[in-house]
Amino acid sequence: MISDSLFISKVPRGWGGQWRGVRIFSICSHSGGEERLETSSAKKLTDIGTRRIFSLEHDIFRESVRKFFQEEVIPYHAEWEKAGEVSRELWEKAGKQGLLGINIADRHGGIGGDLFSSAIVWEEQAYSNCTGPGFSLHSDIVIPYIANYGSEEQIKRFIPEMVAGKCIGAIAMTEPGAGSDLQGIRTNAKKDGSDWILNGSKVFVSNGWLCDVVIVVAITNREARSPARGISLFLVENGMKGFIKGRKLDKIGLKAQDTAEFFFEDVRLPAGALLGEENRGFYYLMQELPQERLLISELAVSASEFMFEETRDYIKQRKAFGKRVADLQTVQHKLAELKTSICVARTFVDSCLQLHRAKRLDRATAAMAKYWASDLQNRVAYDCLQLHGGWGYMWEYPIAKAYVDARVQTIFGGTNEIMKELIAREIIHDQ
Repeated sequence: MISDSLFISKVPRGWGGQWRGVRIFSICSHSGGEERLETSSAKKLTDIGTRRIFSLEHDIFRESVRKFFQEEVIPYHAEWEKAGEVSRELWEKAGKQGLLGINIADRHGGIGGDLFSSAIVWEEQAYSNCTGPGFSLHSDIVIPYIANYGSEEQIKRFIPEMVAGKCIGAIAMTEPGAGSDLQGIRTNAKKDGSDWILNGSKVFVSNGWLCDVVIVVAITNREARSPARGISLFLVENGMKGFIKGRKLDKIGLKAQDTAEFFFEDVRLPAGALLGEENRGFYYLMQELPQERLLISELAVSASEFMFEETRDYIKQRKAFGKRVADLQTVQHKLAELKTSICVARTFVDSCLQLHRAKRLDRATAAMAKYWASDLQNRVAYDCLQLHGGWGYMWEYPIAKAYVDARVQTIFGGTNEIMKELIAREIIHDQ
């Protein structure tokens, strides 16, 4: 069966210019009749025009996204790694190019495109090997909370500016003593008249240093039957009195991705800062986490595809024992193993994308994708660096950066140990 949907393509007036119009294409869940190669049959795992979930219009969009990362990100990424953050100018360029808030309805100020178009941006960033820009977190984790649970006032105030790249978003869940346990948080908000007084701290906040607005997870009812029933979400804006951004954290990877710690000291929040209903925050988090975990799995598989192609190119040029490294049988077998594993993972993650577009991706399946794909990314990084030999350990080689950037994937979004717990609960739960 062919499932039709709408793809919205905004046509730019020159590269990085303002949009001059909107074209709406009818697309299909596979290829609309055209024959498309799957990843396993393509010349390269990163080739444009492959995979049945995409259409020709998606290919056109992918070309523009790839060009954006090649021209606006790759040449400057080394500088941003030294600075520990990307430029705000890049965010506004991404906004002008229509790369932010793609899968957010236009009635909310978003682009109004489809999930697969958002996935193209995730994939192309992974193919660029540039982890600095926190576009996916901003567009596909933070903005959906506001679009799905925010008031009309909050939607109008924040989303158009966020889609334009003029307001950068973050989400603060993790605390120094809580880790993946969202029910163990201590940051709290107490009512004071119609206002709220927020106190506590958060750590590992991606986009934290640059962010203009952050969704903060806080306890609002300590007397609730369970911690989950007493959690609320708040929109906290940069510059509010008592909101202190700590240092930019010095990580082993994701060097250009600004990650910060936050402190809240008697931050007075107006009633309008509450996102959604009081004490419903944990429910909102559970509703949105499958998309976050799907995003991580997509980035993981795409990074694996990039590393494979980078390594294939390297071993075809490098010589050892009088022949190309690529001609050694042990190397060939390792490549065969890697490609097979990547293609199997790609098939599952593409299936998850289709399920999520149909609003059928459940928590356990998303957890499977996240755990499997991020584990795979780390295995691929290890093997591909090994195939580079000593040069793979040198920072100027792309595989070295891909190796250290891969490590966190099994940790954030919920550690893979937590993912296995979620999957196991589903298995043994009595229906």
